[in-house]
Amino acid sequence: MQKEQINPVLILLIEDNAGDARLSMEAMKESKLNNQVFWVKDGIEAMEYLRKQGKYKNAIRPDLILLDLNLPGKDGKEILEEIKNDSDLKRIPVVILTISKSEEDIFKSYNLHANCYITKPIDFNEFMDVVKSIENFWFTIVSLPNNKNY
Repeated sequence: MQKEQINPVLILLIEDNAGDARLSMEAMKESKLNNQVFWVKDGIEAMEYLRKQGKYKNAIRPDLILLDLNLPGKDGKEILEEIKNDSDLKRIPVVILTISKSEEDIFKSYNLHANCYITKPIDFNEFMDVVKSIENFWFTIVSLPNNKNY
């Protein structure tokens, strides 16, 4: 049974690879959910968005963050740590979506309180299925707090 969705959900995609970002956004467009995806290309921009700084002063708080680990400047683990140590941001679910299968990356991500860790499939159709599954799980099965008023 699907939950009734009233407001659009906002997904913050933190991904430096334009091709992967495009595929993720395409997969989410195909879903039946009313969603908006906002894409940032690096960790510094992500934190500016989340903290409503600079050009992001009017940013809307995301309902879910899809985070790549391998980013230029500030890497995904640093971003995850900042988010989960911030009393205003820590309730936002963070899904690690990365090519890394490293046990060290998996352990470190969960130790930093990632909500889940998913390795990106190489196959196009599998990648699309994974992104749709993420969206379906987080927005039709899970109950999330209303984080819009921060």
